[in-house]
Amino acid sequence: MIRMASNEFELVDLARTGNADAFHELVVRDSQRVFRTAFRITGNEEDADDVVQETFLRAYRKLHLFDGRSQFSTWLHRITVNCSMDLMRKKARRDARELSDEGVNEVRMIAMDPRPDRLAASGEVGRQVEKVLRSLSPTERTVFVLRHFEGYTSKEIGQMLGMRSGAIRNAVFRAVKKMRSSLEPMMEECHETHKG
Repeated sequence: MIRMASNEFELVDLARTGNADAFHELVVRDSQRVFRTAFRITGNEEDADDVVQETFLRAYRKLHLFDGRSQFSTWLHRITVNCSMDLMRKKARRDARELSDEGVNEVRMIAMDPRPDRLAASGEVGRQVEKVLRSLSPTERTVFVLRHFEGYTSKEIGQMLGMRSGAIRNAVFRAVKKMRSSLEPMMEECHETHKG
């Protein structure tokens, strides 16, 4: 066993030389964050697990491209978002083909809640938020998650996705509007219940 590096830049340097232990340490450090982001974008555990695998595979293959201008975790996060978006686009194309092949006019959403140890979604509001997230377009969902769950600015999201800040703000606005219109009746009902 080798002496483990103290920071991610040292780990990356060791991993570039073919040190499997160093890359494993990078995976261990970031796997929960990668899963959480992938789950929020894809909406189910199985897809998120696929994204995690693809993210680390791409990171390993492209480790030589990491230039150190940002944190490794930031670079990895961008790969996670791109892998999640790729999967969502592929599923959307497949779903559209299946719908047109079968002549079905409406899509039925199937709730795929994660295990409790993976995501603590509580109550009706949490379920409704997840339902609305699944109904958003891949772009709306991704920018909403990055903005409101991960805390990135429109500019940062634009850099990650290769989109202009204005397009990001519009997608966030559309997603928030859909979220608000879905949650307002629940909030009003809750407010009325507590008043009486």
